[in-house]
Amino acid sequence: MNGVVIVAAGTGSRMKMEINKQFIKLNEKEIIAYTIEKFYKHKNIQDIVVVIKEEEAEFFKENILKKYKFENIKIAYGGNERQDSVYNGLKLLDNKCDTVLIHDGARPFVSGYTIDKSIEEVKKHKAVVVGVRVKDTIKVINDKNDIIDTPDRSKLWAVQTPQTFDYNILLKSYEDAFENGFYGTDDAMLVERIGYKVKMVEGSYNNIKITTQEDINIGTQILKIQD
Repeated sequence: MNGVVIVAAGTGSRMKMEINKQFIKLNEKEIIAYTIEKFYKHKNIQDIVVVIKEEEAEFFKENILKKYKFENIKIAYGGNERQDSVYNGLKLLDNKCDTVLIHDGARPFVSGYTIDKSIEEVKKHKAVVVGVRVKDTIKVINDKNDIIDTPDRSKLWAVQTPQTFDYNILLKSYEDAFENGFYGTDDAMLVERIGYKVKMVEGSYNNIKITTQEDINIGTQILKIQD
């Protein structure tokens, strides 16, 4: 059984809009609705948990779940940090789930192929993340903006979601992190921390996270391609 935790409890401060970025519309449909739909209609996903801000629960139920007729969607509430939010979602998944995907609510363009590939690879490797090769040269700087290193671009990947794991391994990594007061920047970091190797799965450059107002324009163009 495969479950997904869709994380949509962020503040979206970089968007500089009064509305939570998850509820911004692309072609008259909310970003979070596109994201949920990708997993809701996917034959290999049996359980869906969406993590939202508690104060947005009624709006979410009325304007997303009811409006688009999404049934059997579980709701968890966000915590102080993303790690807290994901953990709240994990605890609501069906205990029959042996594979769990963690996905950003603001990534509405994930493909069915990427979802399938992630599930397929996690059966072999237990922990996988989706990413794309870095196109630009990356510079490491110090606090004075002096360049101090230029990493080998061929070894650099930009990480996306979903990040997919054996459920028990991911849960163990979260419990260990909280026990030791550790907060990581993504789920894979927690799994790596307890000694597991994480496999990279090549994704798509279209699988963007909508973070700024410029991303809305890009997202509108991606929709035209997908249509």
